[in-house]
Amino acid sequence: MPVITYREALNQAMEEEMRRDPNVLLMGEEVGQFNGAYKVSEGLLDKFGPERVIDTPISEAGFIGAGIGASMLGVRPIMELMFWSFYSVAFDQILNNAANVRYMSGGQINCPIVIRGPANGGTNVGATHSHTPENVCANHPGVKVVVPCTAYDAKGLLKSAIRDNDPVMFMENTILYNDRMEVPEEEYLIPLGKADVKRVGKDLSIIAHGRSVIHSLKVAEILQEKYNISAEVVDLRSIRPLDEETILASVRKTHRVLLVEENKPFCGVDAQIAYIIQDKAFDDLDAPIKRVSSIDAPQIYCPPLEKEQMPNPDRILKAALALMK
Repeated sequence: MPVITYREALNQAMEEEMRRDPNVLLMGEEVGQFNGAYKVSEGLLDKFGPERVIDTPISEAGFIGAGIGASMLGVRPIMELMFWSFYSVAFDQILNNAANVRYMSGGQINCPIVIRGPANGGTNVGATHSHTPENVCANHPGVKVVVPCTAYDAKGLLKSAIRDNDPVMFMENTILYNDRMEVPEEEYLIPLGKADVKRVGKDLSIIAHGRSVIHSLKVAEILQEKYNISAEVVDLRSIRPLDEETILASVRKTHRVLLVEENKPFCGVDAQIAYIIQDKAFDDLDAPIKRVSSIDAPQIYCPPLEKEQMPNPDRILKAALALMK
């Protein structure tokens, strides 16, 4: 089985879907001649030409709006944002129009669009380029939100997202783009809304998404080796739809829960998950639910301080050990 990067997995997913369906196209700033700001679209312009790999002006409101209009007429656009922070420029197009068009049309008009790009901190680019808006997008009925953490998941989920008839917000992480793993050559799909137990355990459930899963897996190894604590790591993969069944099954097995996310804590994804757990599995808990999230401040520019602002193995380990007392 070939070993490829997260970046290459995304590229393969787009190429395969563009070959399968001539209605699939890619739009965004520098996706064509420059091969993408992060080289995710490398080679696609040569393979599909400028009518299907379209370089756009630096206007998120303009090209996201154009993509949404095209999707309502049967095209399946993949829209690349250079940073998900810039979704706010197209907030009306994404979360007012795309999210609501199927409902407002009585089911007569679909909006099969994928909006993808990096949504993460940790790269020292400041508060205006470091948002993780999965909680904001998930708050709007009508959109789906996906946050993969591995190359295998990224490819399977992106292919499913492109085939979905609803708008899918696909949030990546620039720090993970060079991570490598085995990815099958044969075609596979990962359904949206299905979490993955990345590590099986019996003493503690660590529930996370995005790069926080990678940190959580490192902490789970430390807990096992140094403290003989068996931690289960659940990767949400999809924020909306959310796989409540897998979350609750893990909680009912371990009876202790640590929620980890790069979101800021106020109204974060984990706030909703904590509510679901206490509502549906309260009697299974042997300890209060704990959270590790980014410290509630605009993203810090200074590299050492930003590292401490975000979830990191040290902060996650400290919270996990406190839960086991």
